[in-house]
Amino acid sequence: MIRKMIGGVVGAGAMLGTASTAFAQAAMVQAPTVEQQATMVNKGDTTWMLISSVLVLMMSIPGLALFYGGLVRTKNMLSVLMQVFMIVSIAGLLWATYGYSLAFTGGSPFIGGFGKVLMAGVTSGTYAATFSNNVYIPELTYFVFQMTFAMITPALFIGAFAERVKFTPLMIFVVLWSTFVYYPIAHMVWYWAGPDFLAGQPGDWGYLYGKGALDFAGGTVVHINAGIAGLVGCILLGKRLGYGKEATPPHSLTMTMIGASLLWVGWFGFNAGSNLESNGVTAVAFVNTMLATCAAAVSWAVIEQVVHKKPSMLGAATGAVAGLVAVTPASGLGAPMTSIVLGLVVSPICFFFVSTVKSKFKYDDTLDVFGVHCVGGIVGALGTAIVASPALGGQGVFDYTVFPAAFDASTYNITNQPMIQIQAVLITLVWSGLGTAIIWFVLDKTLGMRISEEGEREGLDIADHGERAYNY
Repeated sequence: MIRKMIGGVVGAGAMLGTASTAFAQAAMVQAPTVEQQATMVNKGDTTWMLISSVLVLMMSIPGLALFYGGLVRTKNMLSVLMQVFMIVSIAGLLWATYGYSLAFTGGSPFIGGFGKVLMAGVTSGTYAATFSNNVYIPELTYFVFQMTFAMITPALFIGAFAERVKFTPLMIFVVLWSTFVYYPIAHMVWYWAGPDFLAGQPGDWGYLYGKGALDFAGGTVVHINAGIAGLVGCILLGKRLGYGKEATPPHSLTMTMIGASLLWVGWFGFNAGSNLESNGVTAVAFVNTMLATCAAAVSWAVIEQVVHKKPSMLGAATGAVAGLVAVTPASGLGAPMTSIVLGLVVSPICFFFVSTVKSKFKYDDTLDVFGVHCVGGIVGALGTAIVASPALGGQGVFDYTVFPAAFDASTYNITNQPMIQIQAVLITLVWSGLGTAIIWFVLDKTLGMRISEEGEREGLDIADHGERAYNY
């Protein structure tokens, strides 16, 4: 029996097999042949997905690089830019070599196989499924879209231990973390065989997808995953010299504002692109992303006005990012008005963590990766269970037992869904947290993860790269 559910992004790995005849009706839909798939590709969908891929790449470089770079001290600006730039480059090579295969082919509920290592069989004539029966996009399009997610996720966590981590060991850490943490989580949450293949391959999905976990665009896979990794890394690495005693103000809030703005614009590719088609649900994700972000930016500014009597540019930018994070898993599932509520709610919670909790436990999360991405991702993941409810205007779940597949409000259970979301959050926290700790410990004992005291005082720009961001 085909399960009734929807996931965030569909897997392409098991979607290419040779299929038998034409489509039957209802639940006994047969998988299309490759020749049939070629006639089911819409140029508008393909165009939108390629544009979305560029938008998500823009989130990393230059968006995230400038956002983080503006927040550190002048002597470390170039190091942050270099770290983000090289993580994007390395992650792209890993994805083509084996990452795509491990994340988006069948094999087990926890990790994919090696069938597409070195992009074997991925050509201009192979196709990936979308959410709709009979609708496909070129597999290379899906490949590069998912690549940009694999690029930005490890780039996010560097903000937690900025200004004191060594460059080369960090790059090795990214390779190992992507392999043993990111690819399994992506597979567990996002991989499934596709609507036209479920009849012939029931159960061909990732573990959390099979549980019915909802993550439209990466609340667990990207933000909670990277956020908890950042927390573990900053704790194991230790505090910056002079932390809590010396002032470490951002050196350029202008750059941070530019970076945050690029993140906001690029996030439409991140969220709306995760629908894999250009249709009404894409517009839902687009509008929800816009409104939740507006609400979160306003909410953070209001909190600062109340607490500090002055709303700051840094606070507004941070609030906007928190809203983007929170709406990510719910973007294609919620409704505009509930997305506004999600944005209004997430900022006070993240504000509490980046101020009160961080101060209480005295961990040096340099750029508040945990407080914004992990906490915001948890708020979004749990909130998705509520805002997806059709009773509140949400989309509900897709019913793949009918042909063509459609949203079915009657199957959504707002009582059970929060427990499923909690399971997804906890599994992501444990998998990423433990995986990060093990990898970090081994590298720290062998290569050393922290820059020398002299290098930290001099600044990573000179100590690691021999050049400065500014020559004045």
